[in-house]
Amino acid sequence: MKHFFNRREDIVTEALDGLLLSTPEGQLARLDTYPAIKVIVRADWDRSKVAVISGGGAGHEPSHAGFVGKGMLTAAVSGEIFASPSVDAVLTAIRAVTGAPGCLLVVKNYTGDRLNFGLAAEKARAEGFRVEMVIVADDIALPDLPQPRGVAGTLFIHKIAGHMAEAGEDLAAIAAATRAAAADIVSLGMSLSTCSIPGQAHEDRLGPDEGELGLGIHGEPGVERIALQEAAGIVATMAERLSTRLQSGGEYALLINNLGAVPPLEMGLIARAVLTSSLAERVRLVLGPAPLMTALNMNGFSLSLLRLDAGRAEALASAVAPRAWVAPVERHPLAVIPAPKPAAAGTTATATATVEVDAALAGALIEAVCDRLVAMEADLNRLDARTGDGDTGSTVATGARSVLALKAKLPLADPAATMAAIGEALGTSMGGSSGVLLSIFFTAAARKSAAGGDLPAAFVAGLERMTFYGGAAPGDRTMVDALDPALRALAAEGIAAAARAARAGGAATGGMTRAKAGRSSYLGARDLEGVPDPGAEAAAAVFEVAAVTLGRTGG
Repeated sequence: MKHFFNRREDIVTEALDGLLLSTPEGQLARLDTYPAIKVIVRADWDRSKVAVISGGGAGHEPSHAGFVGKGMLTAAVSGEIFASPSVDAVLTAIRAVTGAPGCLLVVKNYTGDRLNFGLAAEKARAEGFRVEMVIVADDIALPDLPQPRGVAGTLFIHKIAGHMAEAGEDLAAIAAATRAAAADIVSLGMSLSTCSIPGQAHEDRLGPDEGELGLGIHGEPGVERIALQEAAGIVATMAERLSTRLQSGGEYALLINNLGAVPPLEMGLIARAVLTSSLAERVRLVLGPAPLMTALNMNGFSLSLLRLDAGRAEALASAVAPRAWVAPVERHPLAVIPAPKPAAAGTTATATATVEVDAALAGALIEAVCDRLVAMEADLNRLDARTGDGDTGSTVATGARSVLALKAKLPLADPAATMAAIGEALGTSMGGSSGVLLSIFFTAAARKSAAGGDLPAAFVAGLERMTFYGGAAPGDRTMVDALDPALRALAAEGIAAAARAARAGGAATGGMTRAKAGRSSYLGARDLEGVPDPGAEAAAAVFEVAAVTLGRTGG
């Protein structure tokens, strides 16, 4: 897989420097021990309160350095990617920030972290420092594992410890509270891929139709591979397993964590699934969805739950300086308010219409055109993928389906009212610029028809309004290249000539190596050459279907 980096050996130090340079001045600093010892500290720290130190291997960003700041961590110690920091690195951090009140080490339950942080704590105590350690083992993926892994639930402990330290609590109280909280956290992850480390060959052990439940934050195997399925089903499985580990009664905080590569759109869908699952009734506070404890570019997410009491809820809600932290929100029902009713249409009133058509023929024509556009969905998507984002066919098919769904309610004998209704439907359901443009086309055509224009004149009026707002003209490599000649021919020679003109105009876009409007205008000649515009192809198909349908009926 591809990655952005300079030299593999410098990835972590350069990334930490990037964090420092993009954080407001005066909040963070690093010790001058780079690159062997990588420690990020609060720049404003005066050692008058208990210090909270955490860390581990890099690759989990924003953890851990991203949570250094007032109200959370005092210092973060970073190893290389997925490698625990050394004993010397942890000891250096303790010496740098620990005053008379002492320090708390927050450690995820991995052997390397336990050993290195543990030995550093022993050495620090020998030097006279007051040091306590809390180990987080929140992963329930492997129920028979004697030492459960520490994963995203560790962030709850960062927040609680940081809040208590900022409030001036003593070390014993902070250690006791965080150890109790750590025992009340459960977490479970799910991923569709393993992660890839920059500079190393990557091989994903999961098949194309597999996901892994309980995958570790370093890519370690989970409890089982499961068949790829709907997100709701995946979340339901996770909710069931987490629920068995929750204590009876009581409320929980829920952390919805992106493991690195899940798009925000999908994380929002996952959040909805979780907050409508069997877990929801136990949840009081929601944190995320957000990337908080990642695993490089793992395409997965995790859910962590902390049993709440008054102190923990207060700690999670208190303000902090680190921007990576997300404030919790109270779980609440989805809010829905009524949309305003549209104003009564005056410009397309049917009373002024002067053109009448055969309703049965109009219905047959609309159905034939829409069926053809739906059938072209995959072909248009493939064509659009060569110059765009591959969605033109889906956009057009969605619009066509919305018109088909509306067909039974259309006043087909009245062209003005029918075009107004189609314009409204496309503007609401079709989406994208094409939906808006076609909505403008039919709305303007309806107005012209209602004012007494014949159908060809109404369509030309619609085209003029569409090109005015959209900015495209013939020769710009858009659907206008098919629509404009077709509508001019329709007015002068009839539907058969219009179909021929539309097809010629659409085909001509394949020879245009410079687009002046639409998404293709961002591309060069090499990308456009020989590829007809998908919108123009759709427009040409519409006229061809219309010519065939009307030709059969003599319309």
